[in-house]
Amino acid sequence: MRNRRGFLTRMAICFGVMGLIGIGGMVFADELLGVITKVDVEGKKLTVVEKGSDKEHEIKVTDETEVPRKGGSFDKIDVEKDLGKLDQRVKKAVDAGRKGVPAKITHDKNVASKIEYMKGQRKKKAAE
Repeated sequence: MRNRRGFLTRMAICFGVMGLIGIGGMVFADELLGVITKVDVEGKKLTVVEKGSDKEHEIKVTDETEVPRKGGSFDKIDVEKDLGKLDQRVKKAVDAGRKGVPAKITHDKNVASKIEYMKGQRKKKAAE
């Protein structure tokens, strides 16, 4: 009986330690919901206004950043091509009277790992 208790105690301690190591080793990324208002293609940066506030965030884009592709998959960004297209989308949205392009950006320390464009997030103008 004593051998079983000792064994179970050691196993419980081992699983507890493994759980703590697993949690400590995880990298937590932040999600930013907002509107992309500016694109700096040369500097590889996005200016995003956070949803629900007027706080601006400057997010850096790297070659490891993922963007949506046709078919719903995500692929690494082609900085010049994809940021150029995004810059045109933002300018078109601003010309149409909107703030910019709604997006959800997953980032770690203001370096984007994933950019998801939100569809159907435009605010409808209230009838006055």
